Amino acid sequence: MSGATRAARYTDLTLLLPYSMGAYKYLEEIWRKKQSDALRFLLRVRCWEYRQSTNVCRVTYPTRPDKARRLGFKAKQGYCIYRVRVRRGGRKRPVHKGQVYGKPVHQGITKLKFKRNLKSVAEERVGKRCGGLRVLNSYWVNQDSCYKFFEVIMVDPMHKVIRDDPRINWICNPTHKHRELRGLTSAGRKHRGLHGKGNRRSKLRPSVRATNKRHFAKSLRRYR
Repeated sequence: MSGATRAARYTDLTLLLPYSMGAYKYLEEIWRKKQSDALRFLLRVRCWEYRQSTNVCRVTYPTRPDKARRLGFKAKQGYCIYRVRVRRGGRKRPVHKGQVYGKPVHQGITKLKFKRNLKSVAEERVGKRCGGLRVLNSYWVNQDSCYKFFEVIMVDPMHKVIRDDPRINWICNPTHKHRELRGLTSAGRKHRGLHGKGNRRSKLRPSVRATNKRHFAKSLRRYR
Protein backbone atom coordinates (compact mmCIF):
# COMPACT_ATOMS: atom_id res chain seq x y z
CA MET A 1 0.00 0.00 0.00
CA SER A 2 1.44 3.32 -1.03
CA GLY A 3 1.82 6.25 1.30
CA ALA A 4 -0.82 8.31 -0.52
CA THR A 5 -3.38 5.49 -0.31
CA ARG A 6 -2.66 4.98 3.38
CA ALA A 7 -3.02 8.71 4.06
CA ALA A 8 -6.31 8.87 2.16
CA ARG A 9 -7.73 5.92 4.11
CA TYR A 10 -6.62 7.50 7.40
CA THR A 11 -8.34 10.75 6.41
CA ASP A 12 -11.59 8.89 5.68
CA LEU A 13 -11.47 7.26 9.12
CA THR A 14 -10.91 10.57 10.89
CA LEU A 15 -13.92 12.02 9.06
CA LEU A 16 -16.11 9.14 10.22
CA LEU A 17 -15.00 9.08 13.86
CA PRO A 18 -16.86 12.21 15.10
CA TYR A 19 -20.17 10.79 13.82
CA SER A 20 -19.80 7.32 15.33
CA MET A 21 -21.74 6.60 18.51
CA GLY A 22 -21.47 3.90 21.13
CA ALA A 23 -24.24 1.49 22.05
CA TYR A 24 -25.43 3.53 25.03
CA LYS A 25 -25.66 6.64 22.87
CA TYR A 26 -27.91 4.78 20.44
CA LEU A 27 -30.12 3.69 23.35
CA GLU A 28 -30.31 7.27 24.56
CA GLU A 29 -31.36 8.51 21.13
CA ILE A 30 -34.02 5.77 20.87
CA TRP A 31 -35.51 6.74 24.23
CA ARG A 32 -35.61 10.39 23.16
CA LYS A 33 -38.06 9.48 20.36
CA LYS A 34 -40.91 8.17 22.50
CA GLN A 35 -43.47 8.87 19.77
CA SER A 36 -41.76 6.59 17.27
CA ASP A 37 -43.69 3.49 16.19
CA ALA A 38 -41.13 1.07 17.63
CA LEU A 39 -40.97 2.65 21.08
CA ARG A 40 -44.73 3.23 21.29
CA PHE A 41 -45.34 -0.46 20.62
CA LEU A 42 -42.63 -1.49 23.08
CA LEU A 43 -43.94 0.79 25.83
CA ARG A 44 -47.51 -0.44 25.32
CA VAL A 45 -46.50 -4.09 25.60
CA ARG A 46 -44.27 -3.47 28.61
CA CYS A 47 -46.95 -1.44 30.34
CA TRP A 48 -49.32 -4.40 30.15
CA GLU A 49 -46.59 -6.60 31.62
CA TYR A 50 -45.86 -4.13 34.44
CA ARG A 51 -49.54 -3.96 35.41
CA GLN A 52 -49.57 -7.71 36.07
CA SER A 53 -46.76 -7.47 38.64
CA THR A 54 -46.91 -6.22 42.22
CA ASN A 55 -46.53 -2.61 43.29
CA VAL A 56 -42.87 -3.08 44.19
CA CYS A 57 -40.88 -5.85 42.54
CA ARG A 58 -37.22 -6.53 41.94
CA VAL A 59 -35.98 -6.79 38.35
CA THR A 60 -32.90 -8.65 37.23
CA TYR A 61 -31.49 -5.89 35.03
CA PRO A 62 -32.40 -2.25 34.27
CA THR A 63 -34.90 -1.54 31.51
CA ARG A 64 -32.85 1.49 30.48
CA PRO A 65 -29.16 0.54 30.93
CA ASP A 66 -27.90 3.85 29.57
CA LYS A 67 -30.02 5.89 31.97
CA ALA A 68 -29.21 3.66 34.93
CA ARG A 69 -25.47 3.97 34.30
CA ARG A 70 -25.74 7.76 34.03
CA LEU A 71 -27.40 7.77 37.45
CA GLY A 72 -24.72 5.65 39.12
CA PHE A 73 -25.71 2.02 38.51
CA LYS A 74 -22.96 -0.56 38.01
CA ALA A 75 -23.46 -4.17 36.93
CA LYS A 76 -21.65 -5.55 39.95
CA GLN A 77 -22.39 -7.03 43.34
CA GLY A 78 -24.15 -4.78 45.81
CA TYR A 79 -26.38 -3.02 43.24
CA CYS A 80 -29.98 -3.99 42.51
CA ILE A 81 -32.97 -2.53 40.67
CA TYR A 82 -36.56 -2.32 41.92
CA ARG A 83 -39.54 -1.33 39.81
CA VAL A 84 -42.36 0.51 41.59
CA ARG A 85 -45.83 1.56 40.52
CA VAL A 86 -47.35 4.87 41.65
CA ARG A 87 -50.91 5.97 40.97
CA ARG A 88 -51.16 9.15 38.94
CA GLY A 89 -53.33 12.17 39.60
CA GLY A 90 -53.88 14.74 42.30
CA ARG A 91 -54.39 14.18 45.99
CA LYS A 92 -57.91 13.91 47.38
CA ARG A 93 -58.45 15.02 50.96
CA PRO A 94 -58.92 11.87 53.08
CA VAL A 95 -62.08 12.83 55.00
CA HIS A 96 -65.23 10.80 55.61
CA LYS A 97 -67.94 11.42 52.98
CA GLY A 98 -66.12 14.55 51.85
CA GLN A 99 -67.13 16.40 55.03
CA VAL A 100 -64.61 18.67 56.71
CA TYR A 101 -65.88 19.80 60.07
CA GLY A 102 -64.10 23.11 60.08
CA LYS A 103 -63.82 26.45 58.41
CA PRO A 104 -64.80 26.87 54.74
CA VAL A 105 -61.20 27.53 53.73
CA HIS A 106 -60.38 23.88 54.50
CA GLN A 107 -63.45 22.34 52.84
CA GLY A 108 -61.85 21.64 49.50
CA ILE A 109 -61.79 17.92 48.69
CA THR A 110 -60.62 17.63 45.09
CA LYS A 111 -58.26 19.69 42.95
CA LEU A 112 -55.58 19.39 45.62
CA LYS A 113 -51.99 18.67 44.58
CA PHE A 114 -49.40 16.72 46.51
CA LYS A 115 -46.29 18.81 47.12
CA ARG A 116 -43.79 16.09 46.22
CA ASN A 117 -43.35 14.56 42.79
CA LEU A 118 -44.32 10.96 42.02
CA LYS A 119 -40.70 9.89 41.58
CA SER A 120 -39.92 10.80 45.19
CA VAL A 121 -43.03 8.88 46.28
CA ALA A 122 -41.74 5.84 44.39
CA GLU A 123 -38.34 6.11 46.09
CA GLU A 124 -40.02 6.40 49.48
CA ARG A 125 -42.06 3.22 48.97
CA VAL A 126 -39.06 1.19 47.87
CA GLY A 127 -36.99 2.55 50.75
CA LYS A 128 -39.64 1.48 53.26
CA ARG A 129 -39.95 -1.95 51.66
CA CYS A 130 -36.17 -2.54 51.63
CA GLY A 131 -35.01 -0.98 54.89
CA GLY A 132 -31.51 -2.44 54.73
CA LEU A 133 -30.73 -0.94 51.31
CA ARG A 134 -29.96 2.66 50.36
CA VAL A 135 -31.70 4.55 47.56
CA LEU A 136 -29.18 5.90 45.07
CA ASN A 137 -31.39 7.30 42.30
CA SER A 138 -34.40 6.53 40.11
CA TYR A 139 -35.73 7.06 36.58
CA TRP A 140 -38.97 6.83 34.61
CA VAL A 141 -39.67 3.71 32.57
CA ASN A 142 -43.37 3.76 31.62
CA GLN A 143 -46.80 5.16 32.31
CA ASP A 144 -50.45 4.77 31.36
CA SER A 145 -53.65 6.58 32.30
CA CYS A 146 -53.61 5.26 35.88
CA TYR A 147 -50.01 4.60 36.88
CA LYS A 148 -46.44 5.75 36.47
CA PHE A 149 -43.65 3.19 36.66
CA PHE A 150 -40.19 4.00 37.96
CA GLU A 151 -37.07 1.93 38.46
CA VAL A 152 -35.10 2.70 41.62
CA ILE A 153 -31.37 1.97 41.97
CA MET A 154 -30.66 0.42 45.37
CA VAL A 155 -27.27 -0.15 47.02
CA ASP A 156 -26.41 -2.60 49.79
CA PRO A 157 -24.26 -0.64 52.31
CA MET A 158 -23.12 -3.81 54.06
CA HIS A 159 -21.74 -5.52 50.96
CA LYS A 160 -17.96 -5.85 50.87
CA VAL A 161 -17.76 -4.77 47.21
CA ILE A 162 -19.63 -1.55 48.01
CA ARG A 163 -17.63 -0.80 51.16
CA ASP A 164 -14.33 -1.29 49.32
CA ASP A 165 -15.26 0.90 46.33
CA PRO A 166 -14.11 4.50 46.99
CA ARG A 167 -16.57 5.85 44.41
CA ILE A 168 -19.70 4.58 46.16
CA ASN A 169 -18.75 3.82 49.78
CA TRP A 170 -19.90 7.31 50.81
CA ILE A 171 -23.42 5.85 50.89
CA CYS A 172 -22.37 3.45 53.68
CA ASN A 173 -22.16 6.41 56.07
CA PRO A 174 -24.98 6.28 58.66
CA THR A 175 -26.04 9.81 57.72
CA HIS A 176 -27.41 8.41 54.45
CA LYS A 177 -29.96 6.11 56.10
CA HIS A 178 -33.32 6.66 54.38
CA ARG A 179 -32.04 9.61 52.41
CA GLU A 180 -35.16 9.34 50.21
CA LEU A 181 -37.36 10.24 53.22
CA ARG A 182 -35.40 13.42 53.91
CA GLY A 183 -35.31 14.89 50.41
CA LEU A 184 -31.64 14.11 49.75
CA THR A 185 -32.01 12.21 46.47
CA SER A 186 -32.23 13.96 43.12
CA ALA A 187 -36.04 13.77 43.07
CA GLY A 188 -36.17 15.02 46.65
CA ARG A 189 -33.88 17.96 45.93
CA LYS A 190 -36.05 18.84 42.95
CA HIS A 191 -39.28 19.22 44.93
CA ARG A 192 -37.33 21.24 47.51
CA GLY A 193 -36.39 23.66 44.73
CA LEU A 194 -32.65 22.96 44.92
CA HIS A 195 -32.07 22.06 41.27
CA GLY A 196 -31.90 25.69 40.18
CA LYS A 197 -29.06 28.15 40.61
CA GLY A 198 -28.57 31.86 40.33
CA ASN A 199 -30.76 34.84 41.18
CA ARG A 200 -33.64 34.37 43.64
CA ARG A 201 -32.37 30.94 44.59
CA SER A 202 -30.49 32.02 47.70
CA LYS A 203 -33.71 31.98 49.73
CA LEU A 204 -34.09 28.26 49.07
CA ARG A 205 -30.78 27.26 50.64
CA PRO A 206 -30.29 25.43 52.88
CA SER A 207 -34.09 25.18 52.92
CA VAL A 208 -37.15 27.40 52.84
CA ARG A 209 -37.87 26.85 56.53
CA ALA A 210 -34.27 27.51 57.58
CA THR A 211 -34.21 30.74 55.56
CA ASN A 212 -37.51 31.95 57.07
CA LYS A 213 -36.29 31.08 60.54
CA ARG A 214 -33.12 33.07 59.96
CA HIS A 215 -34.93 36.06 58.47
CA PHE A 216 -37.78 36.32 60.97
CA ALA A 217 -35.90 35.46 64.13
CA LYS A 218 -35.97 38.45 66.42
CA SER A 219 -32.49 39.39 67.59
CA LEU A 220 -32.24 42.10 70.24
CA ARG A 221 -28.97 43.58 71.41
CA ARG A 222 -28.42 43.07 75.08
CA TYR A 223 -27.34 45.90 77.38
CA ARG A 224 -24.25 44.91 79.35
